[in-house]
Parts: sequence; C-alpha cells; structure tokens
Amino acid sequence: MAKWLITIGIMCIVLGVAWPLLAKLGLGRLPGDIHVEKEGFNFHFPITTSIILSIVLTVILWIFRR
Repeated sequence: MAKWLITIGIMCIVLGVAWPLLAKLGLGRLPGDIHVEKEGFNFHFPITTSIILSIVLTVILWIFRR
C-alpha cells in the first residue's frame, strides 16, 4: 500500500510540474471538452482530456508492473 501511495504522490508532483507545458499543448481545451460560459457562471468539464490522461497513466502503470 505504501508503494502505491508513494507512486501516486510522485505522479501528482510530476503532473503538477508539467502542467504549464501540458497547457501549451492544448490539454484542457480539446474537442469534446465541455465549456459553458454565462453571466456569473463558468463551467468546465474536460472529458476528452480526462480520457487521454487516463489512457496515458494506464500505459505507464502497465509498463511499471512488468
């Protein structure tokens, strides 16, 4: 359990450091991401970005398990 928590913590740190680079690549504003702006209301649901990040993290974890 401790090994998984450390791995998840390190991945969160790496993602946090890499976030400005990922923002320049357009993650968070991909086709399929839902963004609604109205007066006094702002809603953003990055569904496509979430799917892509999930696939990437799944592949990375799959490689580490081997």
